[in-house]
Amino acid sequence: MASPAETYSTEKVHESANFLKSKMGSVKPKIGVICGSGLSGLGELVENKIIIKYTDIPSFVESTVPGHKGQMLFGQINGKDVVCMQGRFHPYEGYPAWVVGFPLRVMKLLGVDTVLATNAAGGINPDFKVGDFMVIKDHISFPGLSGFNPLRGHNDESFGPRFPAMNDSYDKKLRTLFKQCASELGLDNIMREGVYCNVAGPSYETIAELRLLLKLGGDAVGMSTAQEVVTARHCGLKVVACSLITNECILEYDSNKTVCHEEVLETSKQRAQKMESLVSKFIGKL
Repeated sequence: MASPAETYSTEKVHESANFLKSKMGSVKPKIGVICGSGLSGLGELVENKIIIKYTDIPSFVESTVPGHKGQMLFGQINGKDVVCMQGRFHPYEGYPAWVVGFPLRVMKLLGVDTVLATNAAGGINPDFKVGDFMVIKDHISFPGLSGFNPLRGHNDESFGPRFPAMNDSYDKKLRTLFKQCASELGLDNIMREGVYCNVAGPSYETIAELRLLLKLGGDAVGMSTAQEVVTARHCGLKVVACSLITNECILEYDSNKTVCHEEVLETSKQRAQKMESLVSKFIGKL
């Protein structure tokens, strides 16, 4: 596990990337896929896969969360070369912010130019239902606004500028293509678009906090993705991201409902096939 006192270095990124280049054979990935909680099944789409455990990659850390396998896959999805992360890193695991975004810089050195990120999220928008997909059009990152930013510290000019713009974080053309693919698969009734609120976790949000997020324009809430997107945009990668709404957030004080990680994983399991079909179709059109 990375120590909070440990700092980012360009050498670490190159060390990881060079090791992976020596293991990925003839695969030349232009597309990077990040699997969210309970969505590691997306890795089953990868054909002719080469599997590399995070623990075997120099300068990488472990993914410690149930539902995250902690391995990187190289191969093809729908005829396109990809690298797929089965498991990600989160702020609540105790890692510094640069560690959470670290794999995106590694992907950049591997030749990736487009990233598809998925996550499990709670639905804040009262119109959202459990099992809906939400294409992310923007995010509000509370950890980022309070200083937990993967770009904090010395800027690595070899990847991007000191002050990168974030107004185009989620590529509009890719979002449109993703929704078109959903429509072609008959998923219009469960496809949404909205703002993802990133919180640090690991405790779920209070009712008052969720009401605040709703008033701020949030549609869904989760504990990942934003740090990866900031890192990806800093180094010029295009991003499309999709949340699976795994639970409806509790906004009323007289409710007897509760939320738990097991519910998240169960919903992910139920929607796995539709998500896999959507991801495969989308990647095939890139």
